[in-house]
Amino acid sequence: MTTQSVGIVTPETFTFAEDEPFCLESGATLGPVRIAYETYGRLNADRSNAILICHALSGSGHAAGYHSAEEQDEGKPGWWDDCIGPGKAFDTERFFVICSNVIGSCYGSTGPMDMDSATGDPYGLRFPVVTIGDMVRAQVKLIDHLGIGQLLCVAGGSMGGMQVLEWAARHPERVLAAIPLATTAQHSPMLIAFSEVGRQAIYADPYWNEGNYYLADKKPDAGLAVARMVGHITYLSEESMQQKFGRRLQNIEQYGYEFETEFAVESYLKYNGNSFTRRFDANSYLYVTKAMDYFDLTQATGSLATAFADSIAVKFLVVSFTSDWLYPAYHSKRLVSALTAAGADVTYLDIRSSWGHDAFLLEVETMTKLLGSFLARLVREEGIERGGGAARGRSGGETSDAQYEAALS
Repeated sequence: MTTQSVGIVTPETFTFAEDEPFCLESGATLGPVRIAYETYGRLNADRSNAILICHALSGSGHAAGYHSAEEQDEGKPGWWDDCIGPGKAFDTERFFVICSNVIGSCYGSTGPMDMDSATGDPYGLRFPVVTIGDMVRAQVKLIDHLGIGQLLCVAGGSMGGMQVLEWAARHPERVLAAIPLATTAQHSPMLIAFSEVGRQAIYADPYWNEGNYYLADKKPDAGLAVARMVGHITYLSEESMQQKFGRRLQNIEQYGYEFETEFAVESYLKYNGNSFTRRFDANSYLYVTKAMDYFDLTQATGSLATAFADSIAVKFLVVSFTSDWLYPAYHSKRLVSALTAAGADVTYLDIRSSWGHDAFLLEVETMTKLLGSFLARLVREEGIERGGGAARGRSGGETSDAQYEAALS
């Protein structure tokens, strides 16, 4: 099995709603709308081997490979490079993999940083509030642009998993399979509370200025850093924090009896918070977290099973992790119960891991076996040809049912 990189990749953009505005769920309109995206691998002759990868809150369309030789030398690939590439879970020798940045974010797709043509200034909070549904309908426009009638699979974790569920529930005719990882069909009050604490940290920053900071010398970096620190705690687990940090002191041998950064875990959070401000936008943080809080597949009918009434032809692989306390396993079990009640083909695994919510990114070997086996099943059952040739297993031959079942154990 090879585990090569897809190498140097070139980001692309697609613009729509230039003549007719894009209608949002809020009733507001937006246009033109730009989607930043990347693709890996080759589309096969009948365009049946396309997989859409959906990113989490702070992610981007840069899921694999490198944007430059310098990044390659520094070992800084896309956010899911461990799972996308030749011989990896999403095998680019077999599949055509797409990843796009959601609208409202700050990695190339239309968001609050963009110029408002009506005023000539950045949108700021004049940018309309977007939902997970809006993000996915924008992705549908991209898939149409790429000439793909039906996706083989949509996959993603956390907020990416919400997009996967939205695809399966609202656009089931466009998807053969769905892989929602470490996610939920509805934010709980606790999750909304964590989101609001992060937003309040940004609001409290004196440089936020009601979102009008793009033309100023200072940005609300302190508020955004605190928001990220709070969020990052929820991505870990008590066990992983104990293993990684314990009560170890950072660069000192005893307590200083002062209010400085002393514990290693404090230093880690501070570093991650500050580095986040160099790559993300505070207003985008507000918009994306609000979209996550609004997400609720039960809202239309009051029933999660009813939300998937038209999705019985979609094959689901639902995955949770034992130490994930941001989206505990009961969120996935509730989803599985609803899918089963709707009559869908669903496989569920609650994977033992100490890595918390981030496990879907860190349990590389487990995820490679699991995702690779599930996709091999799809290839077998759907008769998918790989890009540029006939389909074959990741090790050079078909993956057997016994291998598939072993990966699920």
